[in-house]
Amino acid sequence: MAKNTNIRISLPAVCFVWQIAMIILFGVFIRYDEESDTHWIEHRRKKNISTNLENDFYYRYPSFQDVHVMIFVGFGFLMTFLKRYSFGGVGFNFLIAAFGIQWALLMQGWFHHLDENDWKIKIGVENLINADFCVASCLIAYGACLGKVSPVQLMVLTLFGVTLFAVEEYIILELLHAKDAGGSMVIHTFGAYYGLTISWVLYRPLLSQSRHLQGSVYHSDVFAMIGTLFLWMYWPSFNSAIADHGDGQHRAVINTYLALASSVLTTFAISSISQNNGKLDMVHIQNATLAGGVAMGTASEFMITPYGSLIVGFCSGIVSTFGYLFLTPFMEKTLKIQDTCGIHNLHAMPGVIGGIVGAITAASASESVYGQEGLINTFDFKDAVANRTVNIQGGYQAAGLFVAIAFGLVGGALVGGILKLPIWGDPADANCFDDDVYWEVVVYKHSSIQIMHIIILYCSYI
Repeated sequence: MAKNTNIRISLPAVCFVWQIAMIILFGVFIRYDEESDTHWIEHRRKKNISTNLENDFYYRYPSFQDVHVMIFVGFGFLMTFLKRYSFGGVGFNFLIAAFGIQWALLMQGWFHHLDENDWKIKIGVENLINADFCVASCLIAYGACLGKVSPVQLMVLTLFGVTLFAVEEYIILELLHAKDAGGSMVIHTFGAYYGLTISWVLYRPLLSQSRHLQGSVYHSDVFAMIGTLFLWMYWPSFNSAIADHGDGQHRAVINTYLALASSVLTTFAISSISQNNGKLDMVHIQNATLAGGVAMGTASEFMITPYGSLIVGFCSGIVSTFGYLFLTPFMEKTLKIQDTCGIHNLHAMPGVIGGIVGAITAASASESVYGQEGLINTFDFKDAVANRTVNIQGGYQAAGLFVAIAFGLVGGALVGGILKLPIWGDPADANCFDDDVYWEVVVYKHSSIQIMHIIILYCSYI
Protein backbone atom coordinates (compact mmCIF):
# COMPACT_ATOMS: atom_id res chain seq x y z
CA MET A 1 0.00 0.00 0.00
CA ALA A 2 1.05 3.58 -0.55
CA LYS A 3 2.07 5.83 2.32
CA ASN A 4 -0.80 7.40 4.23
CA THR A 5 -1.20 11.18 4.10
CA ASN A 6 -4.03 13.63 4.63
CA ILE A 7 -3.43 15.20 1.22
CA ARG A 8 -2.78 13.01 -1.80
CA ILE A 9 -2.61 14.11 -5.42
CA SER A 10 -4.26 11.47 -7.61
CA LEU A 11 -3.12 10.24 -11.02
CA PRO A 12 -6.47 10.84 -12.80
CA ALA A 13 -6.53 14.48 -11.63
CA VAL A 14 -2.98 15.09 -12.86
CA CYS A 15 -3.63 13.44 -16.24
CA PHE A 16 -6.88 15.29 -16.93
CA VAL A 17 -5.67 18.70 -15.75
CA TRP A 18 -2.42 18.35 -17.66
CA GLN A 19 -4.07 17.27 -20.90
CA ILE A 20 -6.56 20.14 -20.75
CA ALA A 21 -3.67 22.56 -20.12
CA MET A 22 -1.82 21.13 -23.13
CA ILE A 23 -4.87 21.56 -25.36
CA ILE A 24 -5.10 25.22 -24.34
CA LEU A 25 -1.37 25.93 -24.71
CA PHE A 26 -1.17 24.15 -28.05
CA GLY A 27 -4.18 26.13 -29.23
CA VAL A 28 -2.45 29.37 -28.29
CA PHE A 29 1.14 28.65 -29.39
CA ILE A 30 1.58 25.64 -31.70
CA ARG A 31 1.20 25.82 -35.48
CA TYR A 32 2.51 23.79 -38.44
CA ASP A 33 5.78 24.91 -39.95
CA GLU A 34 6.11 25.87 -43.60
CA GLU A 35 6.94 22.29 -44.65
CA SER A 36 3.90 20.72 -42.98
CA ASP A 37 1.42 23.51 -43.73
CA THR A 38 -0.85 23.57 -46.79
CA HIS A 39 1.13 26.63 -47.95
CA TRP A 40 4.00 24.24 -48.76
CA ILE A 41 3.05 24.55 -52.44
CA GLU A 42 3.58 28.31 -52.30
CA HIS A 43 6.79 27.84 -50.34
CA ARG A 44 8.09 25.42 -53.00
CA ARG A 45 7.38 27.94 -55.73
CA LYS A 46 8.98 30.81 -53.80
CA LYS A 47 12.14 28.81 -52.98
CA ASN A 48 12.28 27.24 -56.46
CA ILE A 49 11.94 23.70 -55.03
CA SER A 50 11.10 21.28 -57.81
CA THR A 51 9.79 18.24 -55.91
CA ASN A 52 8.04 17.23 -52.71
CA LEU A 53 11.00 14.98 -51.95
CA GLU A 54 12.83 18.10 -50.78
CA ASN A 55 10.40 18.32 -47.87
CA ASP A 56 12.23 17.66 -44.59
CA PHE A 57 9.73 14.89 -43.82
CA TYR A 58 11.41 12.57 -46.33
CA TYR A 59 14.85 13.18 -44.81
CA ARG A 60 13.89 12.96 -41.15
CA TYR A 61 10.89 10.64 -40.81
CA PRO A 62 12.80 7.33 -41.08
CA SER A 63 15.09 8.50 -38.27
CA PHE A 64 12.07 9.71 -36.29
CA GLN A 65 10.49 6.28 -36.53
CA ASP A 66 13.66 4.65 -35.21
CA VAL A 67 14.04 7.11 -32.34
CA HIS A 68 10.34 6.73 -31.48
CA VAL A 69 10.75 2.95 -31.26
CA MET A 70 13.75 3.42 -28.98
CA ILE A 71 11.77 5.67 -26.62
CA PHE A 72 8.66 3.55 -26.28
CA VAL A 73 9.89 -0.01 -26.95
CA GLY A 74 13.62 0.13 -26.26
CA PHE A 75 13.60 2.05 -23.01
CA GLY A 76 10.29 0.49 -21.98
CA PHE A 77 11.31 -3.14 -22.29
CA LEU A 78 14.80 -2.51 -20.95
CA MET A 79 13.11 -1.66 -17.65
CA THR A 80 11.15 -4.91 -17.40
CA PHE A 81 13.99 -6.89 -15.79
CA LEU A 82 12.51 -6.79 -12.27
CA LYS A 83 10.57 -9.95 -11.44
CA ARG A 84 7.39 -8.15 -10.29
CA TYR A 85 7.61 -4.74 -11.95
CA SER A 86 7.22 -5.34 -15.68
CA PHE A 87 3.89 -3.48 -15.90
CA GLY A 88 5.43 -0.51 -14.14
CA GLY A 89 8.59 -0.62 -16.21
CA VAL A 90 7.01 -0.54 -19.64
CA GLY A 91 3.68 1.07 -18.64
CA PHE A 92 4.99 4.07 -16.73
CA ASN A 93 7.63 4.53 -19.45
CA PHE A 94 4.69 4.84 -21.87
CA LEU A 95 2.90 7.32 -19.59
CA ILE A 96 5.73 9.74 -18.92
CA ALA A 97 6.97 9.65 -22.53
CA ALA A 98 3.52 10.61 -23.88
CA PHE A 99 3.24 13.20 -21.09
CA GLY A 100 6.70 14.62 -21.71
CA ILE A 101 6.69 14.99 -25.50
CA GLN A 102 3.83 17.48 -25.35
CA TRP A 103 5.59 19.71 -22.81
CA ALA A 104 8.87 19.28 -24.72
CA LEU A 105 7.33 20.61 -27.94
CA LEU A 106 6.31 23.72 -26.04
CA MET A 107 9.49 24.24 -24.01
CA GLN A 108 11.87 23.60 -26.90
CA GLY A 109 9.62 25.63 -29.18
CA TRP A 110 9.76 28.67 -26.92
CA PHE A 111 13.56 28.50 -26.90
CA HIS A 112 14.29 27.49 -30.50
CA HIS A 113 11.31 27.86 -32.83
CA LEU A 114 9.29 30.88 -31.73
CA ASP A 115 8.32 32.99 -34.74
CA GLU A 116 8.91 36.63 -33.83
CA ASN A 117 6.34 37.76 -36.39
CA ASP A 118 3.31 36.09 -34.79
CA TRP A 119 4.84 34.60 -31.59
CA LYS A 120 3.79 31.10 -32.58
CA ILE A 121 5.84 27.91 -32.37
CA LYS A 122 6.17 26.31 -35.80
CA ILE A 123 6.68 22.54 -35.62
CA GLY A 124 7.65 19.88 -38.13
CA VAL A 125 9.16 16.41 -38.05
CA GLU A 126 12.48 17.61 -36.60
CA ASN A 127 10.63 19.03 -33.60
CA LEU A 128 9.15 15.59 -32.98
CA ILE A 129 12.63 14.06 -32.95
CA ASN A 130 13.90 16.69 -30.53
CA ALA A 131 10.90 16.15 -28.26
CA ASP A 132 11.74 12.44 -28.13
CA PHE A 133 15.34 13.33 -27.27
CA CYS A 134 14.10 15.56 -24.46
CA VAL A 135 11.91 12.80 -23.05
CA ALA A 136 14.81 10.33 -23.28
CA SER A 137 16.65 12.27 -20.57
CA CYS A 138 13.65 11.86 -18.25
CA LEU A 139 13.38 8.14 -19.02
CA ILE A 140 17.05 7.80 -18.11
CA ALA A 141 16.32 9.54 -14.80
CA TYR A 142 13.37 7.19 -14.30
CA GLY A 143 15.80 4.28 -14.44
CA ALA A 144 17.45 5.38 -11.19
CA CYS A 145 14.08 5.59 -9.43
CA LEU A 146 12.48 2.51 -11.02
CA GLY A 147 10.11 0.74 -8.66
CA LYS A 148 10.46 3.27 -5.82
CA VAL A 149 8.22 6.13 -6.89
CA SER A 150 4.57 6.66 -7.81
CA PRO A 151 3.31 7.54 -11.29
CA VAL A 152 2.45 11.05 -10.08
CA GLN A 153 6.03 11.51 -8.87
CA LEU A 154 7.24 10.38 -12.28
CA MET A 155 5.08 13.00 -13.98
CA VAL A 156 6.46 15.70 -11.70
CA LEU A 157 9.99 14.41 -12.41
CA THR A 158 9.24 14.66 -16.13
CA LEU A 159 7.63 18.10 -15.90
CA PHE A 160 10.70 19.63 -14.27
CA GLY A 161 13.11 17.40 -16.22
CA VAL A 162 11.81 18.60 -19.57
CA THR A 163 11.97 22.22 -18.37
CA LEU A 164 15.56 21.86 -17.15
CA PHE A 165 16.50 20.01 -20.34
CA ALA A 166 15.17 22.81 -22.55
CA VAL A 167 17.19 25.41 -20.63
CA GLU A 168 20.48 23.45 -20.53
CA GLU A 169 20.06 22.46 -24.18
CA TYR A 170 19.65 26.12 -25.11
CA ILE A 171 22.74 27.11 -23.12
CA ILE A 172 24.91 24.30 -24.51
CA LEU A 173 23.80 24.30 -28.14
CA GLU A 174 22.87 27.95 -28.69
CA LEU A 175 24.85 30.10 -26.25
CA LEU A 176 28.01 27.98 -26.09
CA HIS A 177 27.52 26.72 -29.64
CA ALA A 178 28.75 23.26 -28.64
CA LYS A 179 28.03 20.33 -30.96
CA ASP A 180 26.21 17.34 -29.48
CA ALA A 181 24.24 15.57 -32.23
CA GLY A 182 23.75 12.32 -30.29
CA GLY A 183 23.30 13.96 -26.89
CA SER A 184 26.14 12.46 -24.83
CA MET A 185 26.12 15.66 -22.77
CA VAL A 186 22.68 17.17 -23.23
CA ILE A 187 20.68 13.92 -22.96
CA HIS A 188 22.70 11.21 -21.22
CA THR A 189 24.92 13.12 -18.81
CA PHE A 190 22.17 15.50 -17.74
CA GLY A 191 19.49 12.78 -17.49
CA ALA A 192 21.73 10.43 -15.52
CA TYR A 193 22.91 12.95 -12.92
CA TYR A 194 19.40 14.36 -12.65
CA GLY A 195 18.03 10.89 -11.85
CA LEU A 196 20.92 9.90 -9.56
CA THR A 197 20.56 13.08 -7.49
CA ILE A 198 16.81 12.54 -7.14
CA SER A 199 17.45 8.96 -6.05
CA TRP A 200 19.98 10.22 -3.49
CA VAL A 201 17.49 12.74 -2.06
CA LEU A 202 14.77 10.05 -1.94
CA TYR A 203 17.09 7.54 -0.26
CA ARG A 204 15.17 4.74 1.49
CA PRO A 205 17.14 3.29 4.42
CA LEU A 206 14.64 0.45 4.84
CA LEU A 207 14.52 -0.59 1.19
CA SER A 208 15.86 -3.99 2.26
CA GLN A 209 12.25 -4.81 3.20
CA SER A 210 11.57 -5.31 -0.52
CA ARG A 211 14.97 -6.81 -1.29
CA HIS A 212 13.33 -10.07 -2.44
CA LEU A 213 11.68 -8.18 -5.33
CA GLN A 214 14.77 -6.33 -6.57
CA GLY A 215 16.10 -9.22 -8.62
CA SER A 216 15.05 -10.68 -11.93
CA VAL A 217 13.73 -14.01 -13.15
CA TYR A 218 14.46 -15.83 -16.38
CA HIS A 219 11.60 -14.46 -18.46
CA SER A 220 11.91 -10.87 -17.15
CA ASP A 221 15.54 -10.77 -18.29
CA VAL A 222 14.53 -12.07 -21.72
CA PHE A 223 11.96 -9.28 -22.04
CA ALA A 224 14.57 -6.71 -20.96
CA MET A 225 16.93 -8.08 -23.59
CA ILE A 226 14.30 -7.25 -26.22
CA GLY A 227 14.64 -3.63 -25.17
CA THR A 228 18.42 -3.85 -25.37
CA LEU A 229 18.34 -5.20 -28.91
CA PHE A 230 15.93 -2.52 -30.12
CA LEU A 231 18.10 0.19 -28.59
CA TRP A 232 21.27 -1.36 -29.99
CA MET A 233 19.90 -1.67 -33.52
CA TYR A 234 18.44 1.82 -33.71
CA TRP A 235 21.16 3.77 -31.89
CA PRO A 236 22.84 4.84 -35.16
CA SER A 237 19.57 6.59 -36.04
CA PHE A 238 19.47 8.22 -32.60
CA ASN A 239 22.94 9.73 -33.01
CA SER A 240 22.41 10.80 -36.62
CA ALA A 241 18.76 11.90 -36.57
CA ILE A 242 19.40 15.65 -36.37
CA ALA A 243 22.90 15.70 -37.88
CA ASP A 244 23.49 17.61 -41.10
CA HIS A 245 22.05 16.03 -44.24
CA GLY A 246 24.60 14.11 -46.24
CA ASP A 247 28.07 13.36 -44.93
CA GLY A 248 27.28 14.35 -41.32
CA GLN A 249 24.47 11.82 -40.96
CA HIS A 250 26.39 9.23 -42.92
CA ARG A 251 29.45 9.56 -40.70
CA ALA A 252 27.36 9.54 -37.50
CA VAL A 253 25.79 6.21 -38.48
CA ILE A 254 29.16 4.61 -39.26
CA ASN A 255 30.84 5.86 -36.09
CA THR A 256 27.96 4.76 -33.84
CA TYR A 257 27.64 1.38 -35.56
CA LEU A 258 31.31 0.61 -34.94
CA ALA A 259 31.36 1.90 -31.36
CA LEU A 260 28.36 -0.26 -30.48
CA ALA A 261 29.92 -3.38 -31.98
CA SER A 262 33.14 -2.75 -30.06
CA SER A 263 31.34 -2.27 -26.74
CA VAL A 264 29.49 -5.58 -27.19
CA LEU A 265 32.66 -7.66 -27.51
CA THR A 266 34.33 -5.78 -24.68
CA THR A 267 31.34 -6.27 -22.39
CA PHE A 268 31.16 -10.00 -23.07
CA ALA A 269 34.88 -10.33 -22.33
CA ILE A 270 34.86 -8.34 -19.08
CA SER A 271 31.64 -9.97 -17.87
CA SER A 272 33.05 -13.46 -18.38
CA ILE A 273 36.41 -12.60 -16.79
CA SER A 274 34.71 -11.09 -13.74
CA GLN A 275 32.88 -14.31 -12.82
CA ASN A 276 34.72 -17.12 -11.06
CA ASN A 277 33.10 -19.73 -13.31
CA GLY A 278 33.57 -17.69 -16.49
CA LYS A 279 29.84 -17.35 -17.10
CA LEU A 280 28.12 -14.16 -18.30
CA ASP A 281 26.01 -11.78 -16.24
CA MET A 282 22.81 -10.75 -18.03
CA VAL A 283 22.82 -7.33 -16.33
CA HIS A 284 26.08 -6.49 -18.09
CA ILE A 285 24.85 -7.74 -21.46
CA GLN A 286 21.59 -5.80 -21.21
CA ASN A 287 23.27 -2.51 -20.41
CA ALA A 288 27.02 -2.15 -20.96
CA THR A 289 26.69 -3.34 -24.56
CA LEU A 290 24.93 -0.02 -25.27
CA ALA A 291 27.64 2.16 -23.73
CA GLY A 292 29.39 2.67 -27.07
CA GLY A 293 26.31 4.36 -28.51
CA VAL A 294 26.11 6.72 -25.53
CA ALA A 295 29.81 7.61 -25.64
CA MET A 296 29.77 8.24 -29.39
CA GLY A 297 26.92 10.78 -29.22
CA THR A 298 28.86 14.05 -29.11
CA ALA A 299 31.57 13.17 -31.63
CA SER A 300 29.33 11.07 -33.87
CA GLU A 301 29.48 13.46 -36.83
CA PHE A 302 33.14 14.42 -36.31
CA MET A 303 36.09 12.91 -38.23
CA ILE A 304 36.97 10.60 -35.36
CA THR A 305 37.94 7.84 -37.85
CA PRO A 306 36.53 4.28 -37.85
CA TYR A 307 39.28 2.89 -35.62
CA GLY A 308 38.70 5.81 -33.25
CA SER A 309 35.06 4.74 -32.98
CA LEU A 310 36.18 1.23 -32.05
CA ILE A 311 38.44 2.68 -29.34
CA VAL A 312 35.54 4.70 -27.89
CA GLY A 313 33.33 1.60 -27.80
CA PHE A 314 36.13 -0.46 -26.28
CA CYS A 315 36.80 2.02 -23.46
CA SER A 316 33.14 2.69 -22.69
CA GLY A 317 32.38 -1.05 -22.57
CA ILE A 318 35.16 -1.57 -20.01
CA VAL A 319 34.11 1.41 -17.86
CA SER A 320 30.43 0.51 -17.94
CA THR A 321 30.91 -3.17 -17.06
CA PHE A 322 33.31 -2.40 -14.20
CA GLY A 323 30.78 0.17 -13.02
CA TYR A 324 28.17 -2.56 -12.56
CA LEU A 325 30.72 -4.76 -10.81
CA PHE A 326 32.14 -2.24 -8.36
CA LEU A 327 30.62 1.24 -8.46
CA THR A 328 26.93 0.36 -8.10
CA PRO A 329 27.43 -1.51 -4.77
CA PHE A 330 29.77 1.24 -3.55
CA MET A 331 27.31 4.01 -4.43
CA GLU A 332 24.46 2.31 -2.59
CA LYS A 333 26.47 1.41 0.50
CA THR A 334 28.64 4.51 0.86
CA LEU A 335 26.99 7.34 -1.09
CA LYS A 336 23.39 6.27 -0.34
CA ILE A 337 22.41 6.31 -4.02
CA GLN A 338 20.01 3.49 -4.86
CA ASP A 339 20.37 3.24 -8.64
CA THR A 340 17.87 0.56 -9.71
CA CYS A 341 18.85 0.33 -13.40
CA GLY A 342 22.50 1.31 -13.04
CA ILE A 343 22.13 4.47 -15.10
CA HIS A 344 25.44 5.74 -13.70
CA ASN A 345 27.19 2.97 -15.60
CA LEU A 346 25.20 3.09 -18.84
CA HIS A 347 24.53 6.83 -19.20
CA ALA A 348 26.53 8.98 -16.74
CA MET A 349 30.06 7.65 -17.20
CA PRO A 350 29.76 6.92 -20.95
CA GLY A 351 28.10 10.33 -21.35
CA VAL A 352 31.05 12.01 -19.68
CA ILE A 353 33.40 9.97 -21.87
CA GLY A 354 31.43 11.17 -24.90
CA GLY A 355 31.73 14.79 -23.80
CA ILE A 356 35.49 14.45 -23.28
CA VAL A 357 35.95 12.68 -26.62
CA GLY A 358 33.94 15.42 -28.32
CA ALA A 359 36.08 18.17 -26.77
CA ILE A 360 39.36 16.46 -27.71
CA THR A 361 38.19 15.64 -31.23
CA ALA A 362 36.97 19.19 -31.82
CA ALA A 363 40.17 20.76 -30.48
CA SER A 364 42.32 18.51 -32.68
CA ALA A 365 40.34 19.10 -35.88
CA SER A 366 42.34 20.50 -38.75
CA GLU A 367 41.73 21.90 -42.19
CA SER A 368 43.89 19.17 -43.70
CA VAL A 369 41.50 16.50 -42.41
CA TYR A 370 38.15 18.28 -42.75
CA GLY A 371 38.86 20.65 -45.60
CA GLN A 372 38.06 24.35 -45.25
CA GLU A 373 34.38 24.07 -46.12
CA GLY A 374 34.02 20.79 -44.24
CA LEU A 375 35.42 22.35 -41.07
CA ILE A 376 33.02 25.26 -41.30
CA ASN A 377 30.06 22.99 -42.02
CA THR A 378 30.81 20.41 -39.32
CA PHE A 379 31.19 22.93 -36.50
CA ASP A 380 28.87 25.59 -37.95
CA PHE A 381 31.55 28.27 -37.86
CA LYS A 382 29.19 30.89 -39.25
CA ASP A 383 27.68 34.23 -38.26
CA ALA A 384 28.53 35.07 -34.63
CA VAL A 385 31.12 32.25 -34.35
CA ALA A 386 32.60 32.58 -37.83
CA ASN A 387 36.03 33.43 -36.40
CA ARG A 388 36.09 30.71 -33.73
CA THR A 389 39.11 28.37 -33.84
CA VAL A 390 39.01 24.64 -33.21
CA ASN A 391 40.92 25.07 -29.93
CA ILE A 392 38.30 27.47 -28.67
CA GLN A 393 35.59 25.13 -29.91
CA GLY A 394 37.14 22.32 -27.86
CA GLY A 395 36.99 24.55 -24.78
CA TYR A 396 33.32 25.31 -25.36
CA GLN A 397 32.65 21.59 -25.81
CA ALA A 398 34.20 20.95 -22.38
CA ALA A 399 32.16 23.80 -20.90
CA GLY A 400 29.01 22.18 -22.28
CA LEU A 401 29.80 18.99 -20.36
CA PHE A 402 30.11 20.92 -17.09
CA VAL A 403 26.81 22.71 -17.75
CA ALA A 404 25.04 19.36 -18.28
CA ILE A 405 26.45 17.94 -15.02
CA ALA A 406 25.60 21.11 -13.07
CA PHE A 407 22.01 21.16 -14.31
CA GLY A 408 21.63 17.47 -13.45
CA LEU A 409 22.98 17.83 -9.92
CA VAL A 410 21.32 21.10 -8.94
CA GLY A 411 18.06 20.36 -10.74
CA GLY A 412 17.94 16.85 -9.28
CA ALA A 413 18.45 18.18 -5.74
CA LEU A 414 15.62 20.70 -6.11
CA VAL A 415 13.19 18.28 -7.76
CA GLY A 416 14.12 15.53 -5.29
CA GLY A 417 13.15 17.87 -2.45
CA ILE A 418 9.76 18.45 -4.09
CA LEU A 419 9.22 14.72 -4.63
CA LYS A 420 9.99 14.07 -0.98
CA LEU A 421 6.79 15.82 0.09
CA PRO A 422 4.27 13.27 1.48
CA ILE A 423 1.54 14.06 -1.06
CA TRP A 424 2.47 11.93 -4.04
CA GLY A 425 1.25 8.48 -2.98
CA ASP A 426 4.63 6.77 -3.29
CA PRO A 427 4.91 3.13 -2.15
CA ALA A 428 6.05 2.06 1.28
CA ASP A 429 9.53 0.54 1.59
CA ALA A 430 8.11 -2.98 1.85
CA ASN A 431 6.01 -2.52 -1.33
CA CYS A 432 8.59 -1.17 -3.74
CA PHE A 433 9.29 -3.01 -7.01
CA ASP A 434 5.80 -4.54 -6.99
CA ASP A 435 3.23 -3.93 -9.74
CA ASP A 436 0.39 -4.81 -7.39
CA VAL A 437 0.58 -1.37 -5.75
CA TYR A 438 -0.54 0.54 -8.88
CA TRP A 439 -1.73 -2.10 -11.36
CA GLU A 440 -4.47 -4.71 -11.60
CA VAL A 441 -2.31 -7.81 -11.81
CA VAL A 442 -3.98 -10.90 -13.29
CA VAL A 443 -2.49 -14.30 -12.50
CA TYR A 444 -2.39 -16.28 -15.76
CA LYS A 445 -2.68 -20.04 -15.94
CA HIS A 446 -0.10 -20.20 -18.72
CA SER A 447 3.54 -20.38 -17.78
CA SER A 448 5.87 -17.52 -18.64
CA ILE A 449 7.59 -19.71 -21.23
CA GLN A 450 4.26 -20.38 -22.97
CA ILE A 451 3.50 -16.66 -22.99
CA MET A 452 6.91 -15.98 -24.54
CA HIS A 453 6.24 -18.55 -27.25
CA ILE A 454 2.88 -16.92 -28.03
CA ILE A 455 4.49 -13.47 -28.32
CA ILE A 456 7.30 -14.77 -30.55
CA LEU A 457 4.81 -16.54 -32.84
CA TYR A 458 2.70 -13.38 -33.04
CA CYS A 459 5.72 -11.23 -33.90
CA SER A 460 6.75 -13.75 -36.56
CA TYR A 461 3.25 -13.65 -38.02
CA ILE A 462 3.10 -9.85 -38.34
